[in-house]
Amino acid sequence: MVTPRVVARSEELKGHLGMVAFSALVAGSFSFGGRIANEIDPMALTAVRFLLAALVVSVIAGSAGQLTREALRASWRYFLLGGLFGSYFVLMFEGLKTAHPVSTAAVFTLTPVMAAGFGWLIMGQVTNRRMALALLFGAVGALWVIFRGDLAAFLAFDVGIGEMIFFVGCVAHALYIPLVPRLNRGEGVFAFALGTMVGGAVLVVALGAPRIVATDWAALPVLVWAVLAYLVVFASVASISLIQFASMRLKAAKVMAYTYLIPSWVILWELVLVRDVPPVVILPGVGLTILALVMLLRERAV
Repeated sequence: MVTPRVVARSEELKGHLGMVAFSALVAGSFSFGGRIANEIDPMALTAVRFLLAALVVSVIAGSAGQLTREALRASWRYFLLGGLFGSYFVLMFEGLKTAHPVSTAAVFTLTPVMAAGFGWLIMGQVTNRRMALALLFGAVGALWVIFRGDLAAFLAFDVGIGEMIFFVGCVAHALYIPLVPRLNRGEGVFAFALGTMVGGAVLVVALGAPRIVATDWAALPVLVWAVLAYLVVFASVASISLIQFASMRLKAAKVMAYTYLIPSWVILWELVLVRDVPPVVILPGVGLTILALVMLLRERAV
């Protein structure tokens, strides 16, 4: 007999597997995005990315029978979530203009601490002592990578402008996580993702119209279009669906715990793409982020 506890554990496992895939796909967006950040305006890139992703997801949602009248209720939710997600992507590419992909990924690993705080404020999700310790280890590891193990740079808060810009985007991303289960009213994953992407696309297009019009689309390098395809299919459609799927099954802090894997994934992406071997001094920081992930995975409460 399948008990409710077994079902709950099964759903939690699905959430974990979804976040493993999410972390690998998002890591690719840092590595690929860093190579085109100075080739196209971030607002223009994000607008096209959201519009194309919305087209893909609309087909999937329609095929899954999720495009119902009920899914359109309280459309303001999609503008709120889409605005937060759009802000994250725009600021990510602004940051990548000057910041290294590994360093930027390390900034992203500060998100779980903020997500835990927002999860408590919005959903009443309590972070126990073990999770708090894990989040602390992850934050220390992230700061180690960002400041490259240089205590003097840390004390002087000698952080690059690119990292600072992206940090603001990470705040928006952290707020987005607990808002997903808070605002979801039973819509399917793809219908909810579609609403989020359409809301984000409308806002980004409205705010970035002059930049979009000023972009010489015909003159863009082939690499930009190739990266855009990756961002649409994998870093937008797949990742937004995965994170919303996981957010319905895991605590906000545990969902964002998988961001601790991203610097390691980015290092692997950089090794494959350009054989860029990271400095040894950052490895202890990466190790701490992995330790934080392991601690959070061993934390049993859903």
